[in-house]
Amino acid sequence: MADHFSKFTRSITSPPFGGYTIVPNDGADLPTVTRALNIGVAGTVHATLLDGSDVTLNIGAGSLFPMRATRIWATGTTAGNIVGLY
Repeated sequence: MADHFSKFTRSITSPPFGGYTIVPNDGADLPTVTRALNIGVAGTVHATLLDGSDVTLNIGAGSLFPMRATRIWATGTTAGNIVGLY
């Protein structure tokens, strides 16, 4: 498949180029720091951000939420069908 943009430099403002399903976990970091989350089922997301801060956010279903997350915690997360984009 041709990628007409393969010679362009990726930046934080570029569209995501990969993604993975996130299963919230209190004991493990994500395999890759995210650039955004896609939320399938509305609820709260308890996350550790790249700077080490912990936040709990209310995110609606269908949202593409920009977030540099290193962990999505099971405790405090009620949102479902979470996809991490990078």
